[in-house]
Amino acid sequence: MHTQLVYSRFNRFWHWMQSVLIIFLALTGFEIHGSISFFGFEQAVTFHNTAAYIFLILIALAIFWHFTTGEWRQYLPTRQHLRAQIEYYITGIFRNAPHPTRKTALSKLNPLQRLVYLALKIMVIPIMVVSGLLYMFYRYPQSNGIESLNIEGLRVIGILHTAGAFFLISFIIAHLYLITTGHSPTSNLKAMITGYEVLESEKE
Repeated sequence: MHTQLVYSRFNRFWHWMQSVLIIFLALTGFEIHGSISFFGFEQAVTFHNTAAYIFLILIALAIFWHFTTGEWRQYLPTRQHLRAQIEYYITGIFRNAPHPTRKTALSKLNPLQRLVYLALKIMVIPIMVVSGLLYMFYRYPQSNGIESLNIEGLRVIGILHTAGAFFLISFIIAHLYLITTGHSPTSNLKAMITGYEVLESEKE
């Protein structure tokens, strides 16, 4: 075993900022829906829109970072060890079976994580962004008047946006559980705070 820097400063900054923003957007979003009461409707709308703009900036920075550093390769899907990884999470983890894949700085994600994170990046997050922007600019000022996008109401957009929110919340719950499945219950959490993780050394 050896200690190695796995998560760079920006990687950690992006991870924690994204987590905070998604949770805050969910909190204010559910208040806008009337499910909870915390800030008040008008304040919740203001906070939600402001957090959404910050999230868009973060997404732009993350895209730039992924492509300039080559980190986008971390999400390329692979079938190698995929079935073994699924079986590990279903049964193997409960009988102390060895992990089917080995984490390295160049391969941080196991095959199942690659599929889930890729789906988040190319499906769920884009759906949330597009539906959110359509919600915000369904009606907008134009030449001293109000123009409307040619959309038959907001019902479908609202359903997509809410469904994406529930998917993200489900992902966060599963993510919180899975971070406890490292070498120790807190090792994965410490790695995302310090950047360093204890990894298996490559065999000669």
